[in-house]
Amino acid sequence: MTLAATERAAGSPGGGPRAGRATLAATLLVLTALLVLSATAALAIGSVRVPPGQVWGIVTHALGAGWVEPDWSGARETIVLDVRAPRVLLGAVVGAGLAVVGTAMQALLRNPLAEPYLLGVSSGASLGAVVVIVFSLTLFGAVSLSVAAFAGALGALLLVYATARTGGRITSVRLVLSGVAIAAVLTAATNLLLLTTERGNQAREVLAWTLGGLGGVNWGTLWLPAGALAVGVGVLLVQARNLNLLLAGEEAATTMGLDVGRFRARMFVLLSLVTGVLVAAAGPIGFVGLMLPHIVRLFVGGDHRRVLPTAALGGAVFLIWADVAARTVAAPLEIPVGVLTALCGGPFFLWLMRRDARRGTDRGAV
Repeated sequence: MTLAATERAAGSPGGGPRAGRATLAATLLVLTALLVLSATAALAIGSVRVPPGQVWGIVTHALGAGWVEPDWSGARETIVLDVRAPRVLLGAVVGAGLAVVGTAMQALLRNPLAEPYLLGVSSGASLGAVVVIVFSLTLFGAVSLSVAAFAGALGALLLVYATARTGGRITSVRLVLSGVAIAAVLTAATNLLLLTTERGNQAREVLAWTLGGLGGVNWGTLWLPAGALAVGVGVLLVQARNLNLLLAGEEAATTMGLDVGRFRARMFVLLSLVTGVLVAAAGPIGFVGLMLPHIVRLFVGGDHRRVLPTAALGGAVFLIWADVAARTVAAPLEIPVGVLTALCGGPFFLWLMRRDARRGTDRGAV
């Protein structure tokens, strides 16, 4: 199944350009409202319940725009502003970033199964994090884990490109194969470190990190993933037309004036760096970048000028609610959010494959 076939199955908004813009505007408006409501609920829900009205009062008062006198305790204000707010914002940033990166990866490779971790970035980040945990390294203080994870992701990217480059060119097939091979080697090194560690609590800590989670974030570390998201979304929106050209195939894109090889190389570097920052902040949270692009295309079609902003908002909403479930379903135990995203993503793709198989059978019968 190709990406173009997936988009034909999903369909595109009808009624002409004006109707398409109206549909996109309505979709973005609904998703923005849903994002605000989701963030409010996430700030309110937890072991200590905070009424939504108080949530808005605390937030607006902290921003200097409060219209009511504070009637809440200092403990509730601390919970909302210092514990939950950074976590909710990180969830929105990581969800949006993974959805956007996944959308672009599927277009660049013309493969509906492409996702942000395809080039071994998550395996490199995991190895960096495991080294810090197992050897108790604190060279960069509280951010040592994130720095090591990003360094591992960057190292994996450099290895993939070094092995995929032959004759001054990098093809998509060699890039993907190199990513798979490097990821396998790095995963083996990670498992070896885990098997040889002498303390069981380190293995549990590593397992929790590799399953992804939004805990432990604070305001001082939130700016980096937020900045990476802003840069990534901005560049991809500018390049949306070129992503659309790739849907027609490499030859058609070249005929339209696109240097496919150079464009792909630049985009792969950008997407891998953004993914490395997101993984360093929250661990490798799976299925968001694989699942959300397909869901979004069901509603807005395949034009990346529509898909990218819609995927960003949809991914933010999805991961916020996944984290709420992770915090509350088995409270006081917190489930790694990556477990819940996989539980959602697996059945969705089984349904997607069955749906496309039925459509292919119908088209063949006709």
